[in-house]
This record gives sequence, C-alpha cells and structure tokens, in this order.
Amino acid sequence: MFVSGGATILHADLDAFYASVEQRDDPALRGRPVIVGTGVVLAASYEAKACGVRTAMSGGQARRLCPRAVVVPPRMSAYTAASKAVFAVFRATTPLVEGLSIDEAFLDADGLRRPAVDVAVRLRREIAEEVGLPITVGVARTKFLAKVASGVAKPDGLLVVPPDGELEFLRPLPVRRLWGVGPATAAKLAGFGVRTVGDVADMPESTLASMLGPGAGRHLYALAHNRDPRPVRTGVRRRSIGAQRALGRRRRTAAELDVLLVGLVDRLGGRLRKARRVCRTVTLRLRFGDFARVTRSHTLAQATAETPMVLAAARGLLAAATPMIEDRGLTLIGLSLGNLHDDRAVQLVLPFDQARAVDEAVDGVRDRFGSSAITRGVLLGRDQGIAAPLPPD
Repeated sequence: MFVSGGATILHADLDAFYASVEQRDDPALRGRPVIVGTGVVLAASYEAKACGVRTAMSGGQARRLCPRAVVVPPRMSAYTAASKAVFAVFRATTPLVEGLSIDEAFLDADGLRRPAVDVAVRLRREIAEEVGLPITVGVARTKFLAKVASGVAKPDGLLVVPPDGELEFLRPLPVRRLWGVGPATAAKLAGFGVRTVGDVADMPESTLASMLGPGAGRHLYALAHNRDPRPVRTGVRRRSIGAQRALGRRRRTAAELDVLLVGLVDRLGGRLRKARRVCRTVTLRLRFGDFARVTRSHTLAQATAETPMVLAAARGLLAAATPMIEDRGLTLIGLSLGNLHDDRAVQLVLPFDQARAVDEAVDGVRDRFGSSAITRGVLLGRDQGIAAPLPPD
C-alpha cells in the first residue's frame, strides 16, 4: 500500500505495556490473563481485559471479574529499561520523535525517502525483534488522527488513514474518540443526540460553543474535521512534571492520603532536582467516586525543588478539598509541578539551606544505591502504591 506524502505522522503505542513486559520476561504468563498491581490495577493484559478488567480498578474487583488472572507486583525498573530500548528504536528510525509517555510517542516520517507505511512496518518489526514487545502504529496526516488510528488498530496492529479518506474514517467513530471528550462531555452531547464524530462535524460551530463553551466547542469542531496543525516537536523542555495514584473504591483516611501525598512529592522532587530544575506552581488533581474531577493550583512565592515547600503547598490544596473528598469519595490523586525553570536561575536566600541539604543527601544515597535504599520516615512501612508518571506536556 502506498500512502501519499501527506500521511507522514506515526503514533506508536505499546500494547498493555506493563503486562506485556511481564509476559515477555516470564514465558509461563504468555497467553494468560495478567494483572499488574495488587491493591489497584496498574495494567492488564488483553486476556484480562477480555474479562472486563481495566486500569485503576480495585484489585478485589479485578480478581472477581477474572479469577483465573495471575496477579504480579509492578517492576518499574523493568518497564523503564524496556521504554528506553523502544525509544532508542524510535530515534534510530527518525530524528523527529515526540514522547508522550513511557509507552507512546509521535514520529514524523517526512523526508525519509520511503512511504510512511513502510517506516511503520519496519518499526513494528524491529521493536518486536529487538525489544520483544508488541506495538500498534497509526499513520495519518495529523497527530490527532494518527492517535485515533492507533487506538482503532489495537492490539498489535497497523492502520493507515490516507488523506483522501480522513473524514470517511472519522465520521462513524463514537464521539469519545475526540480528544477532550470524557464520560461527562459524552453524556452531555448524547443528551442532544450527538453520538458520533460525524454528528459533531454536522453541527454548526456556534451550536457546539453554546453547548460546551467557546473553547471546547471550537476544539471539538476542529477535530471532527481533522484540523490539527501541530507538528511533531522534539527537544522542547517540559513545562511540568507529574505523577498520579489510582486508589480504587476503598475510603482512605486523612492520614493515608497524607502518606500518598508525601510519596508523590518525594518522587517528583527527586525528578526535579535530578533535572536541575525548580517549580513555581503546585497542582493537585483529584477524581471522585462519581467520576467528577477537580484541579486546584497554588503558585509559590519563589521557585523551589525543596520537599518541605512543595509538600506544604500540596497539603494546603488537599486540606481545602477535604469536604468534597468526605462527601464523594476519592478514586485518584495526582500532583503536578509546573512553571519550571533551571535551578541555576534561582538564587538561594541563604548560603546554607537545611531542607536542600537533606534533599541532596537523600538524592545522593538513591543515586548510588538505588531508589529504595533510603525512605522518608513517614513513608516507612506504609502503602504508597506505585505512582504512575503523567504524560509529558
């Protein structure tokens, strides 16, 4: 199949990444339903997904749905190593690689002197042979459509959308395929009889704007017509870093939530200092039992990477949200550190800062002996779970 020069953007997405790594490393798990994570599902193999198991589901519910599943603890070091190997293949394929998360990226095949479909076929073969993992690739003229194509092609597939077939491909898809349409927006649109991308495309932009607000209306109208001018960007420093923890349905005490928050701050602070960056904005993200989401932010008086300052801001945001948590229950907590700057651009108030000295000592021990070599006292012996990294922005 030959694809015209317009369809050059690839969206490459590893399939059930954590679970696939486990099945790769343990042949006894291949072909069996696998759940990664005990208290909360971090990943599920496609055999487990066929039973209804989903990411962020409680471990108890997952085991009831799939009693034959093999439950394994997460091995973040193995997943990180696999991700690095995959991204090495990406960058050997084209210099134009934009990472989205640990297991997916956009690639631009423009200028490689061969059709993008050939690039995609070779990419999938090399990752299977060199890394031993299945990967799905969507190819299209825009980033939005390439990502939609990979979602439709999963698992372990390849789908190319030629420029002259874009709208024909998009129109019958459910409206949830549009970026930014979650359960609440989909339900709202369904109330107006809007269920497919074609339904959105057929509406006047002004009508969508009145239903969803000007920004969201324009955004969805553009995507429904495959208008997405964003190029594949490389070498852009991240504006924020974040991590989140799915909690399942069990109610958590204030003390348990504080332990989770300390763990997130400890993890993100280490990443900031390793990158020699500081943050000005702390953002707390919460998802409640009714699937509603809330985001709260606080801007610090000065940029920092010190644990006490970031933790104090995060605790303040969590305390303000306590009434909502008590009323509705909490199923996910996430933390982002934004408005990042190079740390050499920030002058310390004092020549010796005790908090920074402690952070540097902790970082030094972990760099030399591993991330589990030293733990903050409040986290010792407590269930922190695994904080999944948020996609880069």
